[in-house]
Amino acid sequence: MATLELAIIGGGPTGLRAAEIAATAGAKVTLFDAKPSVGRKFLIAGKGGLNLTHGEDFETFITRYSGPDSSIDHWKSLIADFTPADLRNWASGLGVETFQATSGRVYPKALKAAPLLRRWIERLRNLGVQFEMNHRLTDLKTGPLFQLDFAHGKSVSTRAVVLALGGASWPKTGSDGTWTTIFENLGISHNPLVPANCGWEHPWPEEILTLAEGKPLKNLHVRAGGRLAIGELMLTKYGLEGGAIYQLGATLRAMPEPVISIDFKPTFTPEQLVGKMQSVRRNFLQEAKTRWKLSEPAYAILSQTAWENAGDLAHEVKNCRIQLTGPRPIEEVISSAGGVCWREIDDRLMVQKIPGLFVAGEMIDWEAPTGGYLMQGCFATATRAGAAAADWLK
Repeated sequence: MATLELAIIGGGPTGLRAAEIAATAGAKVTLFDAKPSVGRKFLIAGKGGLNLTHGEDFETFITRYSGPDSSIDHWKSLIADFTPADLRNWASGLGVETFQATSGRVYPKALKAAPLLRRWIERLRNLGVQFEMNHRLTDLKTGPLFQLDFAHGKSVSTRAVVLALGGASWPKTGSDGTWTTIFENLGISHNPLVPANCGWEHPWPEEILTLAEGKPLKNLHVRAGGRLAIGELMLTKYGLEGGAIYQLGATLRAMPEPVISIDFKPTFTPEQLVGKMQSVRRNFLQEAKTRWKLSEPAYAILSQTAWENAGDLAHEVKNCRIQLTGPRPIEEVISSAGGVCWREIDDRLMVQKIPGLFVAGEMIDWEAPTGGYLMQGCFATATRAGAAAADWLK
């Protein structure tokens, strides 16, 4: 087989975007993926409406990204290269119009991923991108040329490589994190892949689950380790899910004994809550359910204690501590943290000790909450890596 010019490994949104940018710049691109088709994680994201990005102001937007040795400057530069407005214009260029919801999240008007993916693949084929499916990367060797070894015994040579192999969430889509072994062999530092946006486990009594499982807790303030998250939670048979706890993932992972404190009524002070119960002398929780408009899940959680006065109950409503036993398994989480250390790559996202090898997307050690930030981060890093690879080849 002839030597390839640019090989991109991974057919998720990161790999597809890197291929698009590099091919547009004139590179001859061959894209490899372990699965029979590309965009599988993209399609799974589409089941939730395909939250592409977020409409908040730029300076706030870039603060959503974090990582052990990343910085605001990293993300200010990357997102400036490909902004949320750019992403919306890109979708429009594929004939897919978007809208911004009241939450600030941006979605395709059709709330589907498949139409966008079909048009995207058609664009890539028109740009000359070659697709090689059912190619699982098992090894990468360096030299004057890169040698890529695949699971079924095939090897290819290429001048440059962009790796877009994802993290370790949703392994059925191809993102299984096995690339870390290849990087260990190459001497490239990376941090372990760990659950990021995910549920956390707590052993609920059966009586709480009977009343509250699957029902949302809305308009909460949730704190952990000095950090505040505002949003919703949902009780599950194994613990808690929801945007509020997703935002606290990094903080909870750093705590020897992870615990959260929930404020069920953030718009009221304890004194105001007690004031609504002045005539109550018994059945405090039952009265509070009506007078404080407690939700069914909040009522269920609080029902584990026999409340003898309104003051103690008000304090608990404002500061309900829940001890967590750990995150959900990485295979089922929305995204993972960990990955290639930023110090191993330069501003082009090229591995400093291996010229011509680029990384992008969730392979790099960063995390962001749900809300469009994950997709935007993947597109932005892919834009940088794809352009840099094409430029390096020249």
